[in-house]
Amino acid sequence: MSTLFKHLRVHQIFGANTDVGKTVLTSALVRASASRNNKVFYLKPVSTGPPQDADDRHITRYAGSHKHLLHTDCLFRYEEPVSPHLAAQLALERNGVKGAIPSDRTLVDSIANYIRRCSSSSPQAAHLFVETAGGVHSPTLSGTSQLDCYRPLLLPTILIGDAKLGGISSTISSYESLLLRGYSIDAVLLFRDVYYRNWEYLKPYFEERGIHLAAIDYPPPRIADLEEDLVSTEQYYQTLVPQNGRSDIYEVIDCLDACHTRRIQELDSLPRRTLDTVWWPFVQHGLVKSEKDVTVIDSAASDFFSIYSSHETTQGSLLTPQFDGSASWWTQALGHAHPELTLAAAGAAGRYGHVMFPQATHLPALKLAERLVHDGPGKGWATRAFFSDDGSTAMEVALKMALRAYTIRYGKRLDAQAKKNLGIIGLKGSYHGDTIGSMDACEEGVYTCEWHNAKGYWFEPPTISIQQGKIIVSLPPALMATMGSTTSDIDVGSLSWAYDVPIRLDTPLAEVYREYIARTLQNLKVNGGLELAAVVLEPLVMGAGGMIFVDPLFQRILVDVVRGSSGSSNSWTGLPIIFDEVFVGLYRIGMESTGPLLGVYPDISVNAKILTGGLVPMAITLASDSIFKAFMSNNKTDALLHGHSYTAHPIGCAVANKTLDIIEKLVETQHWTDAQEKWVKTSCGGRNNVWSFWDPDFVNTLSRMPKVDELMTLGTVLAIKFKDEQGGYGSHSAQTLLQSIKGSVLDEQSVSPAPGGAPFGINYRTLGNVAYFMTSLNTPSATIRSVEDRIWNALDKSLAS
Repeated sequence: MSTLFKHLRVHQIFGANTDVGKTVLTSALVRASASRNNKVFYLKPVSTGPPQDADDRHITRYAGSHKHLLHTDCLFRYEEPVSPHLAAQLALERNGVKGAIPSDRTLVDSIANYIRRCSSSSPQAAHLFVETAGGVHSPTLSGTSQLDCYRPLLLPTILIGDAKLGGISSTISSYESLLLRGYSIDAVLLFRDVYYRNWEYLKPYFEERGIHLAAIDYPPPRIADLEEDLVSTEQYYQTLVPQNGRSDIYEVIDCLDACHTRRIQELDSLPRRTLDTVWWPFVQHGLVKSEKDVTVIDSAASDFFSIYSSHETTQGSLLTPQFDGSASWWTQALGHAHPELTLAAAGAAGRYGHVMFPQATHLPALKLAERLVHDGPGKGWATRAFFSDDGSTAMEVALKMALRAYTIRYGKRLDAQAKKNLGIIGLKGSYHGDTIGSMDACEEGVYTCEWHNAKGYWFEPPTISIQQGKIIVSLPPALMATMGSTTSDIDVGSLSWAYDVPIRLDTPLAEVYREYIARTLQNLKVNGGLELAAVVLEPLVMGAGGMIFVDPLFQRILVDVVRGSSGSSNSWTGLPIIFDEVFVGLYRIGMESTGPLLGVYPDISVNAKILTGGLVPMAITLASDSIFKAFMSNNKTDALLHGHSYTAHPIGCAVANKTLDIIEKLVETQHWTDAQEKWVKTSCGGRNNVWSFWDPDFVNTLSRMPKVDELMTLGTVLAIKFKDEQGGYGSHSAQTLLQSIKGSVLDEQSVSPAPGGAPFGINYRTLGNVAYFMTSLNTPSATIRSVEDRIWNALDKSLAS
């Protein structure tokens, strides 16, 4: 991950093209830094070409009278004067070796380790220059673009512009490519070509963007006689870096130093400024005691944040990696700063910006609607897709659809007041968002406000969990009474059995559920009161309510009883069924949608969160044809008069399409297959659609720990409920027990999964006495294993306290 030191100023040097003078101008920067008595480091991660012509040798040769302050190094050297990816391949072919090209991770870790060594070896002020090869998109050893390979390090950047014909375009294009990936460009340097005069155009262009540009005289032409050439080149550097300390190069050094200082000062100021200005969601500000309680995120890449601390860590850096243990509130699907998603967003922004959507169309929106309806979670039942902003607003849309459909069918017997009081059937512990209507579809609880008017009836559902290594269905008191049982827990043997709904439909427990639900609904009808107009469910897992894994059999039978059959028809029956799949949808729990597992499909469903890979907000409400037709007439006021300013915004649609493209490939990878097979082979008895990225042995061991009440996992989600008499949302037990994992720790025998190999912490969220952890869909298994070790160690150590 990114590093930042008070005393070591690091800059990575990219070129707008090959042969633009990166090494020449870097030599001048190195020489100027050393002339001010700074210790200077120079790193060439990858060098190609004859050793005598290597860039690090040129740097050393022309370091000037302060050469003793300079340390140069090269990590990977190849003799063929070609692109790094080809040079590495040719070296393998020449030696008769296959498949040994250093990976991006190896390269990035090597650079990060070198930076840390530089920092630890120089307690006084020092400068480090990391020079790349070729242009910004020249490939690394693996073939990955340099911009993407080096992105986890996110080092402050110097761009060497192109002074030749076409150089204006290549320089600006390189700058934009850097910008799209989050790099900070502190300075631009290029030669002062008196014919093309590119610097005259580029200087105001970059200065308008707050970036210092320096135009530097060309070096003299090469002289055939080596000794004369050395003298001529040395004189050139003496001119660029005069002893009086005043020149364009010194101005660049001053600029780089100022950028470094300003960055630290700004990061230092963020906690105080935030505490003075920001009102956080879901945070009791009265419990935030000091600036140290504010997590300052400098950047993010893959599954990790770079967290700033005003005090240097044991590694010397002010930045430390922290695993994003909640997938950034369940939105991350492919890791942070995924370049393909960024480019998709940029492309749509450049083509459309935002455009009006009513009675209009554009390709990103239409493609997204078609794939969700015909090939995605709506396949086989949905015919329409309605766009909105986020999960909560999409649920508002779903409720409007369902209530209108119900009213159209039964409205003749309902007066205006009755229509306003229509209620829903749901489950205790459900949560459908923070807008007022979505909150009204839940019982009153910690999230509701003074206007809350709970409208409906909520069953307390049976749940599934792993307790002491056993798969347990836990019954609520009402169901225990129905069964005449004295125990709430039923050992169902395996996850495979627990989630095999078709087989379980013929069990005695299914009949108990069926009778209980039917009797309860009949009593509600007989006793009058609220008219129930829809069923609203979070299928399989209720997220914000405490990561409650509901027995799927109960949800299936609830739908069957309400519909009066064991399946759906072309028109909704009984009541419209809404599936809120904002949390669980699109493979968050290992399956694209929950309908196939439950064996029934909704009339309306909602998807968000993973839909856009965590980059931009967007949500989709899918509806069946019979729901859609409830709004059809010749009267405009009968239409679904609901919308958002950014409905179907092209940027969100383009990002969603790209996210789904990537996910389609991910589900076929060996990474997924290996995780699935582990669960199939375990005593827990998983199946292809019931499995987890979390290791079954780890889950089994954790479930047996004394302080763990129960836990459960599916797909990317791991939820741990701790024993706590207080329990509930107000409990601090989960936060207290796992507090130690937030710190940056690395076992001496372990390899850090964080890019750069630094010790890492874990950023996680709790719901009272429930702690949950979440991965992306592409989190490497090695990273998950490291997180598991940290969780286990924290709980193991808590036993002694």
